[in-house]
Amino acid sequence: MLTIKPLAFESLGVRSMATFVETDDIAVLIDPGVSLAPSRYGLPPHTVEEQRMAACWDEIKAHAAMSDVLIITHYHYDHYDPCEPELYEGRVVYLKHPDKLINRSQRGRASFLLEQLANLPQIIEIADGNEFAHGSTTIRFSPAVFHGTNPKLGYVVEVSIACGGEKLVFTSDVEGPAIAEQAEFILQEKPDILILDGPMTYMLGFRYSQQSLACSIEHINRIIAETSVRNILIEHHFMRDLNYKERIAEVYECAARNNVNVMTAAEYLGQEVDMLEARRKELYQ
Repeated sequence: MLTIKPLAFESLGVRSMATFVETDDIAVLIDPGVSLAPSRYGLPPHTVEEQRMAACWDEIKAHAAMSDVLIITHYHYDHYDPCEPELYEGRVVYLKHPDKLINRSQRGRASFLLEQLANLPQIIEIADGNEFAHGSTTIRFSPAVFHGTNPKLGYVVEVSIACGGEKLVFTSDVEGPAIAEQAEFILQEKPDILILDGPMTYMLGFRYSQQSLACSIEHINRIIAETSVRNILIEHHFMRDLNYKERIAEVYECAARNNVNVMTAAEYLGQEVDMLEARRKELYQ
């Protein structure tokens, strides 16, 4: 059995995908980090955003203290924090390979993190393409896939956690998925619940193409039609666009036909969607 608790996401007012998962055997924290857009609409983070980030970070640290396993899918600061290595003390740590299929920036960050961790974790294992068992719980990682639609921003690993006949897939920053290799891991794993970094439509026509959006919609609809998924949380890059629902209307229609729930992390928790970054102009007014 899986119990899943989103801790920090764009629909909760911050940049993050921090997720806490409890199985029959272990507690797992995926991507224990949080950040804010340094600039949006030419404006710095609002005080409300800074307060929300502080609250989310407290929540992440509290859940790290309850975790047996910590996972880092890649080395962007909204997914981990190198400044508080004590979070990892005594834990099993699975992380994206620090040297292979990684860009220069993240390679430097990975090296620094490993120096900070020193001998703190119980064990550090490379995640990429590997599988680990904890009692009746299986944690499986995809091979490294693009962060987004090309290797410019590096690579990430997707995560599958299965226990008691239930399965979660957490995609990390696939921005879609617009690429077949990103979607293939999800299709193979056939999750019951999917936490998906959706298409980066707030940069549509600038850093994200109409073709990438079309491919993402096609892949999500395949996942809905061809797997046992029942709940899809479409989040992160996707939830920086106030018009997010209009961007993937076909997905909502496909989900309705297949009795699949498509929602945000906030809605999964029974909370109101609170897209502070996307509403930054309004906050300043």
